[in-house]
Amino acid sequence: MLQRLYEWVLSKAAHPHALWWLIAFAFAEASFFPIPADILLIPMVIAARKRAWELAAWCTAASVLGGGFGWLVGYGLFETVGRPLIELYSSMEQFAKVQAEYNKYGVFFVLIGAVTPIPYKVVTIASGVAHMDFFAFTGASIVGRGARYFAVAGALFIFGPWIKQFMDQNLKLAVLLFTVLLVGGFVLLAYVI
Repeated sequence: MLQRLYEWVLSKAAHPHALWWLIAFAFAEASFFPIPADILLIPMVIAARKRAWELAAWCTAASVLGGGFGWLVGYGLFETVGRPLIELYSSMEQFAKVQAEYNKYGVFFVLIGAVTPIPYKVVTIASGVAHMDFFAFTGASIVGRGARYFAVAGALFIFGPWIKQFMDQNLKLAVLLFTVLLVGGFVLLAYVI
């Protein structure tokens, strides 16, 4: 079943409308959706390596826009929208600690959250709640998200055939590694906060 799902994702990644799904996924992941956009970016770059940089750019732009939406949620809609999202991903006590860290680290916290597996939506909402300067937040998001997605696209551009061969032969291990990284992001968030 996992193999069929993998083949289906690869076929959809090469579909003409796949870019719109990537854009929607990257936007949603930065503000409320729990699964990272990498899950679409990776097979799309593997399926079309020549478009690696274009896909990374679209993913970055959509993620930054989604991050701006998350910032707005934190800034103006925290009680009605932001709080339930934060409670879904972490505790309010942990969130209060994150807010306190903004006074010290602000932009660096956004950069770290943008690059690492820490759920970025927590960072975007926290930035709005902390009333972080929107332009500083956006600049840090562009740098951080761009670094992340261009690094993924670059690695796949260079090592794509080898990675595809590895995934074709060791799909269960590849999914396990990705899951460990994803769960590790949530665990790291718990320890950082």
